[in-house]
Amino acid sequence: MDWLNYHHLFYFWNVAREGSVVKACEKLHLAQPTISGQIRALEKAMNEKLFMRSGRNLVLTDMGRTVFRYADEIFTIGKELTDTLNRQPSDRPFRLMVGITDVMPKLIAYRILERVYDLPEPVQIICQEGKADRLLADLSVHALDLVLTDAPISPTVRVKAYNHQLGECGVSFYAAPNLARSLKGTFPKCLHRAPFLLSTDNTLLRRSLDQWFETNGILPHVVGEFEDSALMKVFGQSGRGVFAAPDAIRLEIEKQYGVVHIGQAVGVTERFYAISVERRLKHPAIAAVVKSARTELFHNKNV
Repeated sequence: MDWLNYHHLFYFWNVAREGSVVKACEKLHLAQPTISGQIRALEKAMNEKLFMRSGRNLVLTDMGRTVFRYADEIFTIGKELTDTLNRQPSDRPFRLMVGITDVMPKLIAYRILERVYDLPEPVQIICQEGKADRLLADLSVHALDLVLTDAPISPTVRVKAYNHQLGECGVSFYAAPNLARSLKGTFPKCLHRAPFLLSTDNTLLRRSLDQWFETNGILPHVVGEFEDSALMKVFGQSGRGVFAAPDAIRLEIEKQYGVVHIGQAVGVTERFYAISVERRLKHPAIAAVVKSARTELFHNKNV
């Protein structure tokens, strides 16, 4: 099937919703042969049976139920578009589809996105977590509105998208109180051979920390490596090792995980980005989160 006939799909959708051709005809003010013929044409184009008889009633086949779910979404969104153009309120809140890379600190992601709820119109945030390449692929086909990440999109990635730097901050080390008290000496020498929980070696933060360790003569005893930054903090909360986290959320980390600040990795910086298909941000929710991140979370109005 090269092209979907939406007229045929619309008639099918109405018959499925009403439960019979007769009722659909009454609603649409059309003759029964007209609707029956349109549905047969749709089935022929799809090479699938969409309805089957059960006594006097029509019931959806397995494929019919699949097609109905898509049709229901298509025509529901179509009604929302019409309502928006007519400036009528929609029954569904505005949706913001956000991809969050697994290495992105979840507290940072929350602080970036929380301002969406201050917008005049109601917003529903739908978050997906995953690898950057998969999220960028979803962004390229508009399955996502925005991707939050700790690294800019590489020039070698064949996706037409744009980096919007949100800000940057320093990085510090944290540990559970008992572990912190067991560390001997002054910072940073107290970290030598201490148990460490680190992000995996394919991240910018890990590479920066490895260089910092080498510069300061620190040999960490790596007891765990994590792609998920939130899981790493849970291990740190249990006293399994020292971990690093952005200074922008220092107070939240100390309060939420009950850990103490050991010291700052001077010279190590984390940067955060919003990636979108818009060069100039027009999407009101995306513009709001970018502005609040730059002016409130990272206090950098010049990014």
